[in-house]
Amino acid sequence: MTVGFILNGEDVSVRVDADVRLIDILRKNFSMISAKAGCLSGICGACAVIFNGVVTKSCLIPAFRVHGSEIITIEGFSQNDEYQDIVQGFEQAGVEMCGYCDTGKILTVEALLSKTPRPARYDILIGFKDVKCRCTETESLVNGVLITADIRQRRRYGRSS
Repeated sequence: MTVGFILNGEDVSVRVDADVRLIDILRKNFSMISAKAGCLSGICGACAVIFNGVVTKSCLIPAFRVHGSEIITIEGFSQNDEYQDIVQGFEQAGVEMCGYCDTGKILTVEALLSKTPRPARYDILIGFKDVKCRCTETESLVNGVLITADIRQRRRYGRSS
């Protein structure tokens, strides 16, 4: 089947079997390797993408569901100011960036701050329930999100949250 969709702002299409996973399409057909094929069962979050505005595990999305959708990978997201806010916030908080779970952490922060610009600790913990990260302690991650929220508020509005 031919699957047409928007990938990082560009109209694309690919010919694949209907049951091929989005993670495989991204990696094999478009050389988007930031999403990692970790557990392949939706548990770890290393394969995260933004699928129609929602952070989703690309290992769980079959090709037939991709048709007509919009997908943003970390490669596309890293081109905007919001990405830089997260990187800066993580650096200031000492969040470990191992290269494996980074995509899941970064896209989860973006999804959280898009809905809740000033999250409470509880909001952050709930937001990260589906990201399995062994390289970052919980407090560093929470502080990284809070610092990112403050950085974003200052960049957008010239003031702290």
